[in-house]
Amino acid sequence: MDYATLTPIQKAAIALVSFGPEVSALVLKGMKESDLERLTLEIANLRDVPSEIEEKVMEECSEIFTAREYISQGGIDFARTVLEKAVGAGRAKDILHRLESSIRATGFSLLKDIDPKQLGGFLQNEHPQTISLILTQLPALQAASVLAEFSPELQAEVSLRIATMEKIAPEILREIETTLEGHFAQAGVGEMSASGGTKAIAEILNLLDSTAEKNILQSLEAEDPDLAAAIKNLMFVFDDIILLDDRSVQRLLKEVETKDLSLALKAASEEVKAKIFINVSERVASMIKEEMEFMGPTRLTDVESAQSRIVEAVRRLEEEGQIIIAGRGKEEIIV
Repeated sequence: MDYATLTPIQKAAIALVSFGPEVSALVLKGMKESDLERLTLEIANLRDVPSEIEEKVMEECSEIFTAREYISQGGIDFARTVLEKAVGAGRAKDILHRLESSIRATGFSLLKDIDPKQLGGFLQNEHPQTISLILTQLPALQAASVLAEFSPELQAEVSLRIATMEKIAPEILREIETTLEGHFAQAGVGEMSASGGTKAIAEILNLLDSTAEKNILQSLEAEDPDLAAAIKNLMFVFDDIILLDDRSVQRLLKEVETKDLSLALKAASEEVKAKIFINVSERVASMIKEEMEFMGPTRLTDVESAQSRIVEAVRRLEEEGQIIIAGRGKEEIIV
């Protein structure tokens, strides 16, 4: 067996055998059926592989994995610079050449390097449904920055469409992606899938400034109150109480019944419990702990209902400006 004559599929088979059955199973699980059949057959036909060839294959895998990581961190140019310093220009060129077919930028991935203002200007005249589809393909922070460039009316319309979006057919995404490529680059089209929903828009709204967030939620409430409530609950969950400063926790506890608090803490994390207990007196902390013990086994639905009531109080107090929720990816201005 000569390393120089090994085909890519043979190298893949050797690598999977070297990885061991558990890792190999995970890799094979995500492959296309046709590729899976070819690779399985190649593994079955493998005979004793010399250790030096196995080492070379694993070294090549390591180089490719490293290159992919560099590309994900800062793009191809960044990967090329780092690899050239590590293994030399010739070796770096060879590694990136082997990755060429899989690292070509597609329409959606091209957008990650575009300034939000420029991207917002490009998208603002598109149909709201098209804009919402594109934003679901971007990281939440970038999507929030682009959304902030739109008018309040367009912000609300796009947010509503993301929140109510179902799974999108791949062919629709490919059509949009091809259009984007025509504007920004010539590249191959990859497999994509999009899923919006309340979680997607909640993540985006969490990263917007408070004014834009408030305007969008008000518009959503007028259009669909239940949908707006679902989004609000996803934007702040019970465990996010640790994001409140001590003064805000103390203000919140004035609005919460002790029974609800005791019930909610039954399934809370230790961090949340600690956050609550350091903001009440020792006497009150003891009362809460005793009540939690006396409750015995409790239905999870009852615990979740109590947590939801506390979350509603948090959202109301935040809207009234009485408490501050920090650490959700956006800066808070305190005066």
